[in-house]
Amino acid sequence: MKTFSLILSFLLFILSSSAQKTVLLAKNLIDGTGKTVSNPAVIIDSNKIVSVTTKDNIPKGYKIVDLGDYTLLPGLIDMHVHPDLTADDYQVDHLKGSSAGKTLLGLKNVQGLLNAGWTTLRVAGDGDVAYANMEIRNAINKGMFTGPHIYGAAHYISVTGGGGDINFLSPEQKIIPDGLIADGPEEIRKAIRNEIKYGSDWIKILVTGAFMTAGDNPKNVHFSPEELKAAVEEAARRDVPVMAHAHATEGIKMAVKAGVRTIEHGSFIDEEAMDLMIQHGTYLIPTFTIGLYFNEKLADSKSLAKAVDLNKKVRDSVYKNMRLAIKKGVKFGLGTDYVGWPADYSAREFSEYVSLGMTPMQAIMCATKINAEILNKQNLIGTVEAGKLADIIAVKGDPLKNITELQRVKFVMIGGKIVKQD
Repeated sequence: MKTFSLILSFLLFILSSSAQKTVLLAKNLIDGTGKTVSNPAVIIDSNKIVSVTTKDNIPKGYKIVDLGDYTLLPGLIDMHVHPDLTADDYQVDHLKGSSAGKTLLGLKNVQGLLNAGWTTLRVAGDGDVAYANMEIRNAINKGMFTGPHIYGAAHYISVTGGGGDINFLSPEQKIIPDGLIADGPEEIRKAIRNEIKYGSDWIKILVTGAFMTAGDNPKNVHFSPEELKAAVEEAARRDVPVMAHAHATEGIKMAVKAGVRTIEHGSFIDEEAMDLMIQHGTYLIPTFTIGLYFNEKLADSKSLAKAVDLNKKVRDSVYKNMRLAIKKGVKFGLGTDYVGWPADYSAREFSEYVSLGMTPMQAIMCATKINAEILNKQNLIGTVEAGKLADIIAVKGDPLKNITELQRVKFVMIGGKIVKQD
């Protein structure tokens, strides 16, 4: 009986091992490096890509998945998501449920994003007083659930009265905001240490006011130079990068000079700030999709009346700024500011990039190769090349001819595991 069990275990091991050896065939491959490959055969063993070759070089013993006329691409990376936020009354939504509830909501949302082709996410702070998204990440990494790779910050750090605070209640109310409130260099250092202690591998700071929060102005700078310097220095001690929410021109310049890795939004950027970003190698994540969502789905929202109104007033000037930033050579990543909308909506971001002057290939590279570089994960993800994780998606048409194809992802593989195949 013992011998039989050993033989059965060995056979199951062999079967499971061989099942992990896969070849993906398709009409085209956009590999993320700026190149296309016709009639590719992507050889995958376990969770990694072995090689990109042709049908004539397929090794024996591999399972063939033939996707016909489809186009393969690297899994998409969204650098700015909030899986636990609702799109409307988000400033108080975190008070209506437990962190456990937020964790379940967040898990559902990140799995939906994976199903839409987003195999890696960077959380830019979220609507939970605890550390829901870090728990989701840990559970996925342990194999408890299938989900995307997750990096990022559990909370955004704000000054009193800033974009992470609740600014519309009376002084008698002692309500916990979903952001961390820190004033002065020492409080900021303490907040950053706590973030890292409980799993954040990025730090998110709200350097300026925000569009969505009540009682503050996105054209105001909230952090002082001393506070910014302390934030970046403290994070750097632990090799943790900083993302800076910054709309106001002066706030962008201060954050770049302090050494942040990315500027989130950058709405009122001017040429001097663009030149600074080029000089320092700072990346810009403009997050256009959230504005589209305001205009198309939330125009009548009372909770977000400020954001909807501001977005309408400044949209043309913001797009003009971004068009110039692209032309000048500012390095763009791609993030959507996802707040729980239907997952396929996130790929609207690509069309906005193309409308501002990028080629479809450049826009795709922002969400693959360049985003991987921002995360310092370029050796793992971002391109379809030998040695990388087998994070691969496919669409029916050619996104270089019609970028909206990325809104209709038909096939998703993460780490060699197929999670969607329409």
